[in-house]
Amino acid sequence: MIPMTKLCAKIEQNSHSLAVSVNGSDDLNSLDPTDLKILLELIRDPRIQIGELSDSLGIARNTAQSRVRRMLRSGILHDGGREIDLEAVGYDVVAFVTIEVNHRELDGVVGALRLIAQVLEVHEISGRGDVWCRVVATDTHNLQAALRSILRIKGVIRTETVLALHTHIPYRTEPLISRLAQGNALAPGRPASRRAASAEQQANTG
Repeated sequence: MIPMTKLCAKIEQNSHSLAVSVNGSDDLNSLDPTDLKILLELIRDPRIQIGELSDSLGIARNTAQSRVRRMLRSGILHDGGREIDLEAVGYDVVAFVTIEVNHRELDGVVGALRLIAQVLEVHEISGRGDVWCRVVATDTHNLQAALRSILRIKGVIRTETVLALHTHIPYRTEPLISRLAQGNALAPGRPASRRAASAEQQANTG
């Protein structure tokens, strides 16, 4: 992990290139180096207060507050509760459920899944199945009850469930945001130049 002082210095030195690389993305076109520094601080400490954030980054409190609010409104930041340790409250069984759906009932299926509290996320997918979701449970009996609730939803044809045995890499964003902050990540959809590709290959082999 890069020390924050070195990272901030790197951001200040490369503010122009950062603006170009970040603004090249439709999803990140509102981010500048200060936004990236704020994101890194919030990733590292989701409970940090606005005053602490402004002191840590050396920016005005109003600036920090307005930027956090803007990123919340735009959806870059959200209060999804990912920092909560569900194992600590008894939900230590994690399952990935692939659902085959009658396509005419897809919206209704998604709406019904939203009402099942143990369903943490839902994605429409390609390949086998139509919908993928992450489900948590207190034990296998509790999981079975949740799966039965899913199967009772109108439009669900069948499900396939895989249990997670161990989480080696939990959901994370810090490596990507750190790389963006250093100006090393390409905007989505932008092909790498030969020089950039060669430099990255040398870094990976070195």
